[in-house]
Amino acid sequence: MSHSFNAYALVKQAIAQLEEKLLKRTVRINERACNVDALVGGRVLKTFCSNDYLGFANHPALVAALSEGAQEHGVGSGASHLISGHSRAHDLLENQLARLQSAHIPHARALFFSTGYLANLTAITSLIGLANKGEAHIYSAALNHASLIDGVRLASAQHQASVTIFDHLDLAELEGALIKDTSPLKLIVIDGVFSMDGDLAPLHQLLKLAEQYDALLMVDDAHGFGVLGENGHGILEHFALHSERLIYIGTLGKAAGVSGAFICAEDSFIEWLIQKGRPYIYTTATPPAIAHTVSKSLNLIEGIEGKARRKHLNELIKLWNQEMAFSSWEKIHSLTAIQPIIIGSNANALLASKLLDEAGYWIPAIRPPTVPEGKARLRVTFSANHTMDDVKKLIEVLQKIESSMLVGDAA
Repeated sequence: MSHSFNAYALVKQAIAQLEEKLLKRTVRINERACNVDALVGGRVLKTFCSNDYLGFANHPALVAALSEGAQEHGVGSGASHLISGHSRAHDLLENQLARLQSAHIPHARALFFSTGYLANLTAITSLIGLANKGEAHIYSAALNHASLIDGVRLASAQHQASVTIFDHLDLAELEGALIKDTSPLKLIVIDGVFSMDGDLAPLHQLLKLAEQYDALLMVDDAHGFGVLGENGHGILEHFALHSERLIYIGTLGKAAGVSGAFICAEDSFIEWLIQKGRPYIYTTATPPAIAHTVSKSLNLIEGIEGKARRKHLNELIKLWNQEMAFSSWEKIHSLTAIQPIIIGSNANALLASKLLDEAGYWIPAIRPPTVPEGKARLRVTFSANHTMDDVKKLIEVLQKIESSMLVGDAA
């Protein structure tokens, strides 16, 4: 292989620059099924970095359901949904998902996707396509997930839509822009639970603005579905919202423990997504065995076990908020399973993660561009499979590591 061509030199240079800035990412192999104990490089590590919030990813009932689904439906769908890949398992799941949100969205209908990324791209680009080119305006929260940001960029490029970025903690600027906006189609896009800070979007206020200024409100509830609300239906249940303006996206690979995502909205909006959603139209349908397994997971989420696991998870969060304190690092207050610790520099965040690894914990450093410059952090996440003792021990280890790093800085 010749190494003289320009693209090869460019990629080597770009990777070297990432390494120099301490921004290069690495893949680690977990040799065990997803749980709070991982096996990495022959060592057992206690994981506080998974999105398996209810501990369902290796639940025996769901393992059995996947096998059952494969026996009944095979291991592949064979085509996109609009060709021949839409199975009875997909249809049953979509009806079940629509029922979960029916108290919040009138005439609710759901559409199942293989990933949340595809769901977000589909929802934003297709909805903006309702307006003529240049006649739609998207309002996107500054700290939205990458999939939302990419959906907004793609919709803006495809449909010449205007874009306004707003601070979800200060909605005065957003309202000021909406007051002046005469666009026939306005779409507010926001995370329900912000994945890096763990705080909840102010959906009551946002829905009020959407109703006042004739906008749609799209909520990506990736980190809320399954854990928020009395029945685990997510952030709409948590805030008791109800509106035909809501476009709801839920993820099924986090608290639900399986894979995929869904869009739920009023029936006409879903029908439009089926007609015009390119990622939906041109993607092979998720294996029906996955849809079958997700249905079983939804039963667990709504049932006695789901309620018990949510209760335990909230007890872990309460313990953390009561007992975790730092002298230098910043703990962001969160009532969710996402508990960020702001350390600052990339170097210090990487060092803290390395010291945790040496102590038997897996909590990666989160660095730019995922978070803003100077806000590198540890992102601690809890699972219902963690024990109270697990959290207490983690608190002790983190406080010791912070103290040791402060001593090192002083030296």
